[in-house]
Amino acid sequence: MKAIEWAVNKMPKTDDRQLPVMAISEIKKARTFHESFPQYSETPLAKLDHMAEFLGLGEVYVKDESYRFGLNAFKVLGGSFAMARYIAQKTGKDVSELPYSVLTSDKLREEFGQATFFTATDGNHGRGVAWAANKLRQKAVVFMPKGSTKTRLENIQKENATATIEEVNYDECVRMAAAAAAETPNGVVVQDTAWDGYEEIPAWIMQGYGTMALEANEQLEGYGCDRPTHVFIQAGVGSLAGAVQGYFANRYPENPPKVVVVEADVAACLYKGAKAGDGGIYIVDGDMQTIMAGLACGEPNTISWDILKNHVDTFVAAPDWVAAKGMRMLASPIKGDPQVTSGESGAAPFGVLACIMLMDEYKELREHLGLNKDSKVLLFSTEGDTDPDRYKSIVWDGNER
Repeated sequence: MKAIEWAVNKMPKTDDRQLPVMAISEIKKARTFHESFPQYSETPLAKLDHMAEFLGLGEVYVKDESYRFGLNAFKVLGGSFAMARYIAQKTGKDVSELPYSVLTSDKLREEFGQATFFTATDGNHGRGVAWAANKLRQKAVVFMPKGSTKTRLENIQKENATATIEEVNYDECVRMAAAAAAETPNGVVVQDTAWDGYEEIPAWIMQGYGTMALEANEQLEGYGCDRPTHVFIQAGVGSLAGAVQGYFANRYPENPPKVVVVEADVAACLYKGAKAGDGGIYIVDGDMQTIMAGLACGEPNTISWDILKNHVDTFVAAPDWVAAKGMRMLASPIKGDPQVTSGESGAAPFGVLACIMLMDEYKELREHLGLNKDSKVLLFSTEGDTDPDRYKSIVWDGNER
């Protein structure tokens, strides 16, 4: 059985110029935008009291994104807000002037016209972009990497998007989307990975993800938890991780929670950078076959990487069995705790937390992080059973592929 690997962050700090991307004022603007959608409701924050006691922790909370906009995943928060920011920019407006009712109006359609939004995805981001484009009466074209499931493809196509599964990995699909957008009139790339020269839209996507962190923070306070001591967050390109880390660094500048970033071990580009310790960007290539399809990304988002290397405590590379363990534990909670239907990428951080607390081989990491009966741990289950057959195969049949 492959072991969990980790690297404590000892990278040199930068001037932190990307942290203001996740300023609280920007996140509140994103949340106000999302609240304007008729489909909006706050997703649950599951409080796992009995699980916390079993693991030897004070409090454990899991933000359950399987309820987000009926799409079973959080990703729509980023794509929809980025589209709104793009349309606002092109029409000379502030995004606060473009709630859902205005964005979907005939008047705005006449003023803005129609764009084609291109993206690459393993499923959740593309579905979110396709859904938002459909609701906002725009077009969407989606490229999916080798190994993407038919179920996730069909969910995207149901939103009137053009979607195809390609014979290349995720990072190559990103390049395909960018090339296709460049050749299309009014073509726009809506990708949550940033690279030199493409940073504005990824920053907007990260702000959109901030809605989830802001909701969770307010829900914690509603439970009487003044602040989490630890946050475990998963990473593919790192946009979500950078958004969550950025939010909490801005929210608690004097006493921030310890943040642990969890990646799939076959695509652990951030862990690779942390292990090298020099602050550089490291890339993982190849097929990156893992059940954590949403984390199978080998090239870091440059904006997020700057935030992460300044603030994250520890980077973790997790094998598939850890995600599967997390899925099963959340699906079969200790009596009295709520159940969380968490997909492969959604459950990885909880799987890591459980292993750290229950397995002697990770005692050193447990002690480094200071995880104990006083700890208040927040995690984000970013997706539900987005591929129901695979979910059942893992949770019911005990498979790990």
